[in-house]
Amino acid sequence: MNEKNINRMVYWNGKFIKESEAKVSIYDSSLMFGDMVFEMTRSFNKKQWKLKSHIERLYSGIKILQIPIEMSPQQMEKAVYETIEINESLFDKDDEHRIMIDVSRGLLSIYADKVDVEKGTNVIIADFPLKWTLNGFSKLYKTGVSLVTPSQRAIPSTFLDPKIKNRSRLFYLMANIQASQFKGENNWAILLDQHGFITEGTGCNFFMIKDNKIITPPAGDLLIGITRNTIMREIAPLLNMEVEEKNIEPFDLYNADEAFLTATPFCILPATKFNNVIIGNGLPGEKTMNLMKKWGELVGI
Repeated sequence: MNEKNINRMVYWNGKFIKESEAKVSIYDSSLMFGDMVFEMTRSFNKKQWKLKSHIERLYSGIKILQIPIEMSPQQMEKAVYETIEINESLFDKDDEHRIMIDVSRGLLSIYADKVDVEKGTNVIIADFPLKWTLNGFSKLYKTGVSLVTPSQRAIPSTFLDPKIKNRSRLFYLMANIQASQFKGENNWAILLDQHGFITEGTGCNFFMIKDNKIITPPAGDLLIGITRNTIMREIAPLLNMEVEEKNIEPFDLYNADEAFLTATPFCILPATKFNNVIIGNGLPGEKTMNLMKKWGELVGI
């Protein structure tokens, strides 16, 4: 094992421990119920990207799920930077930081007085190289990904609100497994809701372009991404492109000029096929590339 991997440190409830020692109890609510909120951020040129926005979304989930926490958002931000600082010497010069913040309710009450594990909310902050997430991605910016619709549907917000970024994500996993069984390469799942409208990918937001208009599904049954908001509020206006939120049927995507996905780690990723039907001319679209260029200017990469 690489020595750098052995020495990385994790913030664990106010102290730093070795990554190899950061383990959640088998009686933790996160393991028993998927009862955990989380955020994953990244850096550009070693500077964290919209960390405050990620922490704001994290604390929204904490509030709604009623997870008790004494740590303030400001203290959380400080702990993130401390985690980065303590691990920086273990990163290569060109490595970007991928931060993972997990907050669980801790031990279920029926086990709390029966096992030798500290009670209370767990706050865990890990820091690892972004390249772990993006290994092999470079070609996808040139070829685009192929979107497919698995039989797995998105969970309606009336059952579990996807705007709360949580670890109850079995439906994401099943969609990915089903997408991997489609023929062809670079298949990415795009979820439909119970009415057949497109919602989101498994950890990314969806956009299409038609007649110079950027169209994206409404925010009801999907996670409102930090990158999604940046595209809609900051990047599109720079290119004088209108953005509309509306229900999108598969028919609309088949006839789109361009399509792309957004997420914190990969930013903007072109989509060039949908259920094996070519989108536009089958190549990353000109307007998508313009959005990517403006994004690069915004983040300095």
